[in-house]
Amino acid sequence: MAKSSQQDIQIESAATEAYHVGERPDARMRKAAAARGFSLDSRGRHVNANDLAAGSYDLVVAMDHANVRRLRSIASTEVSHVRLFSEFLDDGWPEEVPDPYYGGDAGFEQVLDMLEAGCPRLLESLTNNQKEDDA
Repeated sequence: MAKSSQQDIQIESAATEAYHVGERPDARMRKAAAARGFSLDSRGRHVNANDLAAGSYDLVVAMDHANVRRLRSIASTEVSHVRLFSEFLDDGWPEEVPDPYYGGDAGFEQVLDMLEAGCPRLLESLTNNQKEDDA
């Protein structure tokens, strides 16, 4: 028998640069995500030091090394809860999630493939941390 579990998890997205603040996600990503049953309704916002302060978020995930460095430079203190998304992927995936913006539709599909592959392990990591905090 499969065991079902519901988690109360809040997910937000913010960019390390302010290029698209207030804008919806790229239309190509919204289309690719919708084909997989995901609705991307948020608006772009810029990450700030408060987002990175201890206690604001349990985990901050960056898609590439440049964003990890940028997040650490934005933070007002040392941040141990910033991790690279590829830490949740098996070997065989690229170490960084590529930016599909300047490519074709296949790039958006690859990013979604990576997210779908890594998110179960990311969720497991959050769940395990929650159990440790509750103990």
